[in-house]
Amino acid sequence: MKATTKPWIFTANCPSVIGTVDVVTRFMAEAGNYVEEIHSFDDREANRFFIRVEFFPQSADFAPEEFTAEFSARAKQFEMEWELTAPNHRPRVAIMVSKYDHCLNDLLYRYRTGQLNIEVPVIISNHPDLESLAQWHNIPYYHLPITADTKPEQEAKVRELIEEYDAELVVLARYMQVLSSEMCQYLDGRAINIHHSLLPGFKGARPYHQAWEKGVKMVGATAHYVNDDLDEGPIIAQGIQTVDHAHYPEDLVAKGQDIERITLFNAIKCHVEKRVFLNGKRTVVFGR
Repeated sequence: MKATTKPWIFTANCPSVIGTVDVVTRFMAEAGNYVEEIHSFDDREANRFFIRVEFFPQSADFAPEEFTAEFSARAKQFEMEWELTAPNHRPRVAIMVSKYDHCLNDLLYRYRTGQLNIEVPVIISNHPDLESLAQWHNIPYYHLPITADTKPEQEAKVRELIEEYDAELVVLARYMQVLSSEMCQYLDGRAINIHHSLLPGFKGARPYHQAWEKGVKMVGATAHYVNDDLDEGPIIAQGIQTVDHAHYPEDLVAKGQDIERITLFNAIKCHVEKRVFLNGKRTVVFGR
């Protein structure tokens, strides 16, 4: 009989050596944990092994402290970096946004209905436009205007809010500002950005109109971790749809925003469910 309705999640990575799968699965069996889902991948180029396990303890008095103490000894010989996530863990996610509301609206709906197992303690924006949406969800909204001259002070306030609200993850839900190098380093590996996949061909304002003028046949979106390479961080999820001559600029915008919504949701869900491993400049993503 399962002691919980949601599984515990075990994730690990280590150098590629013989016995990596065995050390995990053997320990699970000996500890009396029922493995419901398991994914593993060995990156031959990086010479690194990755594994994710969903399991149910068969005993109601499962003690994560004992699990940690006992498995640590076995993991040490494999130089294994690992993490155990409890079923009731709901990561605290700070959302940053500008004027576009499609991604924020979608995320708040999925948060409200339980499709995203997260807490949203704060929303930060450089514009006041979406404050009413935050108020409707009873989430604190901070309007922090920004100019080239005030950028350092504004980003310092953003960092203060992230720490004040103890956010584990920051989501740039169409936050239309380029983060400074210092801010990117501060958020490295714990911030997700979404943008259209027309880059790098159509930069700047009105990218979908630029794309229409060139007669593009596909539009899409990319969700990636933020790093110091503008819009080139490790990719988590992408989406794409075909278009044709009958799609006018406003049609491309509508399709693009739809793809941005679902792609960002998929990326956050993968991150929250511990399905994403950073692997240098790339990612390993175990999907459903």
